[in-house]
Amino acid sequence: MKPSRLYLSLYVFTTVSVLVSTFDPFTTTVLVGVGATLGRTIYNYLHESCDSQWISFNVTGLQADLDKKLFGQHIASRIISKAVNGFMTNNNPKKPLVLSLHGWTGTGKNFISKLIAENIYEKGMQSSFVHVFTSTLHFPHQSQFLEYKSQLQQWIKGNVTNCERSMFIFDEMDKMHPGLIDCIKPYLDYYDNLEGVSYRKAIFVFLSNAGGDSIAQTALDFWKGGQSREEIKLKDLETLLSLSVFNNNQSGFFRTSLIDKNLVDFFVPLLPLEYKHVVQCAMAEMEARDTKPNQHVADMVAKDLIYFPKAERVFSVKGCKTIESKLDYYL
Repeated sequence: MKPSRLYLSLYVFTTVSVLVSTFDPFTTTVLVGVGATLGRTIYNYLHESCDSQWISFNVTGLQADLDKKLFGQHIASRIISKAVNGFMTNNNPKKPLVLSLHGWTGTGKNFISKLIAENIYEKGMQSSFVHVFTSTLHFPHQSQFLEYKSQLQQWIKGNVTNCERSMFIFDEMDKMHPGLIDCIKPYLDYYDNLEGVSYRKAIFVFLSNAGGDSIAQTALDFWKGGQSREEIKLKDLETLLSLSVFNNNQSGFFRTSLIDKNLVDFFVPLLPLEYKHVVQCAMAEMEARDTKPNQHVADMVAKDLIYFPKAERVFSVKGCKTIESKLDYYL
C-alpha cells in the first residue's frame, strides 16, 4: 500500500470518529452516513477496482521502457508500442487485442508482457486483472482436455465480466495441447458481446518458443550477408512465422482457428540476442540491484554464455535468461 493511501485512511477514520462522539444522536446519524460514504470512497481508493484510478494507460511510460529496457528488439519494440497505444486509446475497439510473441528463450517475451502490464495497471503483474496461464502448470494432462476447455472458458468469461480491461497471458504455448486454445476463439472474434459480456477491451498475449528457429535462421542469414539486424523488417518474418507455428503439430497453435480466421493481430518476432545485448542485460541487472554497473563484470558474464553458431559465436542460445544467476557468481 502506498504511504499516501495509508495516511489518508487513518486521517479520515480518526476525524469521523472524533466528530461522531461530539454531536447529538440526529447529527451523529448524519455523520455516520457521511462516514459510510467516505468509507466506501476510501475502500475504493485503497483496494484495486476496475476503474481509471487503477487502470490507466501510460503511453510515454511504455515507450520509454521499451527504448531503455528492451535490448536488441527493434521490430518487437515498434509493434508493441504501436499496437498497445492504438488499442488502449480506442474507446470502441472492434475486438480484443491479440498478440503472439515468438522467439528463443531469454529474448524478452515475458519481459514485454511485464512492461505492458506495468504501464496499464497500477499494480502491474500483481494486478487482480492480469491473469497468467502456464501450459505445463495449468493444463498438464491430455486426459483432462475437455475439462481444461470448460475451465478456461469459465475463467475468461468470469474475469472479463468482473473487468472488461482484463489481460490474459498464455505462457509456453508451444507446450499446450493442440486444439485447446481454440475454445476461446469466440472471445477473440468480432462480436459486440457474447451472452451479455463484451470482450472487446481485453488483451490476450501468447508467448511461445515456436518459430524461434526460423527467426534465428533469418537473423543469421542477414548476418552472413553482411546486413545489420536493424535491416530486418517485420515482412521478412511475419508470414514465415505464422506458417511455421500453424503447421507445427507440437505447438498449441497447430492448425488453430485463431490463425486460420486471422484473429491474431500481430505475430511479434523476438530476434536472438548478440553478445552486446547480453552485456546490456548484465549492466541493467546490476543497476536494478542498486549496484554500480561494472563493464568488466558484464563482459565476464557475457563470455560465460553459450553462443550459436559455435564457431562464430553470434547469438546467445539462452539470450539473457541466466544473467541474474550468473551475476550472483561474479559479483
